[in-house]
Amino acid sequence: MVVAAPASGSGKTTVATGLMAALAARGARVSGHKIGPDYIDPGYHALATGRPPRNLDPVLCGAGRVVPLFRYGSAGADIAVIEGVMGLFDGAAEPEHFHGPGDFGSTAHVAHLLDAPVVLVVDAARTSRSAAALVHGFRSYDPRVRVVGVILNQVASDRHEQLLRSALEDVGTPVLGALRRTDAVAAPSRHLGLVPAAERSERARAAVARLGELVARSCDLDAITAAARTAPPLAGAVWDPAAELAAQPGTAPAAGAAPRVAVAGGPAFTFGYTENSELLRAGGAEVVAVDPMSDEKLPDGTSALVVGGGFPEVHAAELSANEPLRHAVAGFAAGGGPVVGECAGLLYLCRTLDGAPMCGVLPADARMTDRLTLGYRAAVAVRDSVLAPAGTRVAGHEFHRTTVAPAHGAVPAWQWRGGSPSGFAGPALNASYLHLHWAGAPHLAARLLSAARWHAGRDTA
Repeated sequence: MVVAAPASGSGKTTVATGLMAALAARGARVSGHKIGPDYIDPGYHALATGRPPRNLDPVLCGAGRVVPLFRYGSAGADIAVIEGVMGLFDGAAEPEHFHGPGDFGSTAHVAHLLDAPVVLVVDAARTSRSAAALVHGFRSYDPRVRVVGVILNQVASDRHEQLLRSALEDVGTPVLGALRRTDAVAAPSRHLGLVPAAERSERARAAVARLGELVARSCDLDAITAAARTAPPLAGAVWDPAAELAAQPGTAPAAGAAPRVAVAGGPAFTFGYTENSELLRAGGAEVVAVDPMSDEKLPDGTSALVVGGGFPEVHAAELSANEPLRHAVAGFAAGGGPVVGECAGLLYLCRTLDGAPMCGVLPADARMTDRLTLGYRAAVAVRDSVLAPAGTRVAGHEFHRTTVAPAHGAVPAWQWRGGSPSGFAGPALNASYLHLHWAGAPHLAARLLSAARWHAGRDTA
């Protein structure tokens, strides 16, 4: 079942997460998915379902991988709930960069690829019968997209709900639920959206439980489940990380111990695609977590370090205070250890962040700004790096309110199409604002694995 909406802010995350939690509480095995490059919402999905977070993104991974990745991520589940992105038909802002039509990467695009039924979440706070005209338009706009019902959000009263139900009945659209106005389940937000679930711990779990209770008493779970069962069986292969890597050159497992790849985690580094680590494991690596806020050294035997996205600017004082790990990271990089930094990782590798000392791997300083930088990026590697040889083309995503000066090294890591050069690169380094989903570019994981094996072999020689 795809949970969509006419626009952002309608309540998709509330309904999708609550629906996952409500179905799980009834004993169903629920698989949660998020359309698009979002990292934060999937963290709440994981709390609701007890399964790893999953994204479905035709821009980052290619339209041809959506079904295989969905089948892989939902294996063993009774029902999959897929949260949409923005409005139902809103796709990539510059579709010509990604070889698709204007709705490429949209919720409608993914729903069509999966032939999945769609339930539309409608914010009814300032409307009544007009909601029926809105829903009728969305149902008829694209016949390939099956809108099977509506969940009303922000309903004010019994009378308000009656008016809405009557109008939607007139246009032949079932109402599968109606949520009343409440702030009892509101999640705190900050400059890039919701606060990640990993930073809220028990409060996040409690909020997800309340969302499940709200949806359970406000929605017809039996009708929603029945609608989800109208999705036909999916044909085609299941995504296989080992097979993806085997198709890349130079990825045959080496003799000796498996390379150990340390991946930054903890409250400051909560952004990462599940499949990235799964590709590393499929390639024979041991993936271990390191928390830059509390761990004072890298895991013993670390042969590569990945520092992904998150909110280091919120935790700059704590990160800076952990001098032992900052020095360990600097020493690892100086000794030729493979290092990858994405967005937050880029900031952590800089000399300073808002004046607080960081690792000093990069000759650059980072600071917060008032300007949001957001969007997909079609990028090309300008020089060889630990992730990609020069000339490699990738689709990535950028999402931050910080800036780094200088913005890149003497030879930058990447060049955006229609934008400025960005990032730092070297034989054992790639650090930039670009978020990459390695399931869409398994050669990136293969190259990092090769570097990790080489470094591990050098250390044991």
